[in-house]
Amino acid sequence: MWITIAVIAVVLLYFIAVYNGLIARRNQAHEAWSTIDTQLKRRYDLIPNLVETVRGAAKHERETLESVTRARDAAMAANGPTKADAENHLTETLKSMFALSENYPTLRANENFLELQRELTDTETKIQAARQFYNNVVMGLNTQIEQFPSNIVARMFNITPEKLFEMAESEKQTPKVKF
Repeated sequence: MWITIAVIAVVLLYFIAVYNGLIARRNQAHEAWSTIDTQLKRRYDLIPNLVETVRGAAKHERETLESVTRARDAAMAANGPTKADAENHLTETLKSMFALSENYPTLRANENFLELQRELTDTETKIQAARQFYNNVVMGLNTQIEQFPSNIVARMFNITPEKLFEMAESEKQTPKVKF
């Protein structure tokens, strides 16, 4: 009888440990997504300043600057599955902005632009790091959900896999700036 009780207790403790591990990983994935959102907010706050600085130095490139603003607004308004696509589009338009700055030495030499560009580059680096961290956490969660015997616990408590943050095809190509 004591052996039966001990076996039941061990199995119960195992299920509790697996459940708690799954919940911890899921919460870590949600926290990692929040980190991405924090960095995106920083990006959203920097872009208007960058656009105003560049606008003053390169009025003739209004279309490029307005496309960055539209992409920023679309990214801020996006939710759910469209958020990643909107963020990818914003990244593309920012690449065009940086390409534009390389073609205009007076624009590049503007001290304000350089500082804002450094800040934006730093933010983009942090966003990339946050995306990578998120994907690592999600991969760990999804692997645990799919592995036996933790998949049994995951199914019992309806713990489902999270979606990885994937790069759009357009981000894999070199941006082209046309004048």
